Amino acid sequence: MPSILITGASAGIGSQLAREFAARGYALALTARRLDALQALRAELQARHPGLRVEVRALDVCDVEQVAAVMQDLDQALGGLDVVVANAGIAPVARVGAGELAAQLQTLRTNVEGAVATVDAAVALMKPRGRGQVVGISSVAAFSALPKLGAYCASKAALSSYMECLRRELRGTGLSVTVLHPGFIDTDLNRKAKSRPFLVSLEQGGAIAARLIERRVADATVPSQPWGAIRALQRLLPRALLRRLS
Repeated sequence: MPSILITGASAGIGSQLAREFAARGYALALTARRLDALQALRAELQARHPGLRVEVRALDVCDVEQVAAVMQDLDQALGGLDVVVANAGIAPVARVGAGELAAQLQTLRTNVEGAVATVDAAVALMKPRGRGQVVGISSVAAFSALPKLGAYCASKAALSSYMECLRRELRGTGLSVTVLHPGFIDTDLNRKAKSRPFLVSLEQGGAIAARLIERRVADATVPSQPWGAIRALQRLLPRALLRRLS
């Protein structure tokens, strides 16, 4: 039975990925800050899939030392993790120069430091075994410029770049690296946004993401279109034109 660890699994894409991989027969290791939400999710999944192995642990990925300890504990509990998904993230609206520095810094700590700590711990566990998959859940914001979400966009750009560097670093080790860039998926993370173009349901977004992870794709948008085409255009068009269009 393959195993998968998902951070930020108490809600949103993380919880939906847990549902998808439970249906695929994976043993699950789920972490989040809210243990009660994880326990409720475990009860839901085990009711749907009797005999399913689900381990849950409270974890704030900003506590980078605790990240490694919890992941080692879960690795031992499940007899070795096959897939680790660095999914935990936040996206508060924060204006620059408006007394909202704390929210910006917390976004960077969670989305960059927390993700890097998760990935680093995963590689430390998997590399000696010569197998495993590390997944980073980035965002289409990684290649966007969104007012009042500068820290979020920067954090996702950093994660995407980090995962690409990691892919090259791990060549020949037997480990694979996947980075996914979801567009607007119907979650609490973006529900208050004034506009959510090309919105897809949580169920649809989770199913697409799970398939991409199982296929071990290197890099993809979720869904593939129109975000893949938009991403390609952003790479080709001059920055001055992009600023005018936005």
